[in-house]
Amino acid sequence: MTSLSALQSAIDKAAPGDEIRLADGSYSAGSAIAIKRSGTANAPITITAEHVGKAEINGSTGFSFSSGASHVVLRGFKLRHGGSLSVPVGSTHNRLTRLDVQLTGGGNWVTLNGDDTEFDRNVLQNRTTQGVFLQVLGPAKDMAKRVHVHHNHFSNHGFTGANGGESIRFGLSHHQKYKAGGIVEYNLFEKADGDSEAISVKSSDNVIRYNTIRDSRGFLVLRHGDRSVVEGNILLGRSGIRFHGNDHKIVNNYVHTTANRGIVFGSGNEADSGPDSKLHDRPDRVVVAYNTVVGTTDVVHGDGGDFKPKDCVLANNVLQGTGKLVSMPGGSVVKYEGNIAWGGPAGMPSGYRSVDPKLVRDGLYRLSSGSPAVDAGVGSYPHAGTDFDLQKRSGKYDVGADELLPGGARNALTKADVGPLTTTVR
Repeated sequence: MTSLSALQSAIDKAAPGDEIRLADGSYSAGSAIAIKRSGTANAPITITAEHVGKAEINGSTGFSFSSGASHVVLRGFKLRHGGSLSVPVGSTHNRLTRLDVQLTGGGNWVTLNGDDTEFDRNVLQNRTTQGVFLQVLGPAKDMAKRVHVHHNHFSNHGFTGANGGESIRFGLSHHQKYKAGGIVEYNLFEKADGDSEAISVKSSDNVIRYNTIRDSRGFLVLRHGDRSVVEGNILLGRSGIRFHGNDHKIVNNYVHTTANRGIVFGSGNEADSGPDSKLHDRPDRVVVAYNTVVGTTDVVHGDGGDFKPKDCVLANNVLQGTGKLVSMPGGSVVKYEGNIAWGGPAGMPSGYRSVDPKLVRDGLYRLSSGSPAVDAGVGSYPHAGTDFDLQKRSGKYDVGADELLPGGARNALTKADVGPLTTTVR
C-alpha cells in the first residue's frame, strides 16, 4: 500500500492470515486508521510497515482498535502523530511489536485494556509532559489479564512534575485487588525521570522480572496490590525497589545504587488498603531474599509511617555499603536470617554475619571462589531457586543474587537487546 486510504480499504477487507504492508514513507492521518477485523490464533491479521521504522504515521491521530478486533499484529511503524494508541476491552490476543512511539500529544501514549495482549520490542521515548508511556488497565471493575510486556526500550521521560510520569503503570489504585497475571520482563529503562516510579504496579498477582533500570530516578515500585513477584532485575545508579501491600516475593535482584536506598519497605499509612484506597499500604508478609544490594548507607530502608512492616522476612541477602546498611523503623516486625552485611554497621538485631562476601566485579558484582556466601543460605526459599544469571540453584543456596556456578555471564540490558531493531526472534 502506498496511501492511508488504500491501507484502510485493505484493513476493512482483511481475512485471517492476511498481511497488509504499508510502503516506506511519511503519511499524515487526519482520522483514525480503524482496525475492526479479526484473525485467528493460527492465522492472525498482520498490519506492518514494509521495513521496520520506515513508514511514519504523523498528523492528528493513528491506529485505532475497535472493541472485538482480536488476533491482530501491528508491526514496525514509526508513530509521530497526536492522540494515543489503545487496545480496548473485548479485543484479545493482539500484538503490538517493533513500534517506534514518540507521540505529539499528552496523556497516556499507549493503553492496553484487552486480555492476552503482547507488547514487545517497541521503543517509547522523549517526552516532557505529564502522562505515562504505557498503561495496562482493563474493565472498570477488573484488570486486563495475562498482558505480556517484554523487550521494550523506555527512554528519556523528562516530565519535571511531582507525579504522573511513569514509564509503565500496571493498574490504578482502584484496580489494586484485581488479579492481572501480567508479566513485565526483559525491558530496558533509561532516564526514567518523569516520576519516582519507573514501573508502578497497582494490581495483584504480577511478575516483574529480568528488567534493567539505569540512569533513572524512577524505582521499580509495587505501589498497590498483593502477591506479586519481583525477580532477577538489575537496577543501576539512582534506582531501587520499593514495595507496599501483602505477600510479595522480592528475590534474586541486583541493585547497585549511588543514591543510598536500594530496597525500601514502603511506608504504611494504613494497615490494609481497601479496594478504592489511594493511601500507602503497610507491607505484610513480604519476603525479601537472595538479593545483592551494593550502595553507601541505608541500602535496605523502612520508610516508616504509622503502620510498620509486619511479619516480613529479610533473608540471605548480600548487603554491602559504607554506612549503616539496614534502617528499619521501630515497631517493625521483620525476621532476619542468613544475611551477609559488610562495610558498615548492619542495622539488624540478628540474622546476619559481618564478613567480606568477596564480591568481584565482572560487569556486575558476583561471588568469587572462597566467598563465605557460598552454600551459606539458611531456611527454605524455593521461589529463589534461579539466580540472577538465570542459573538453577541446588543444594544449599549461595547467599545473594549470584550462585557461584560456571558460565554465569548475564549483564545489564543495552539498546542492542531491546526495541524495534533487535535481532532476537519472536
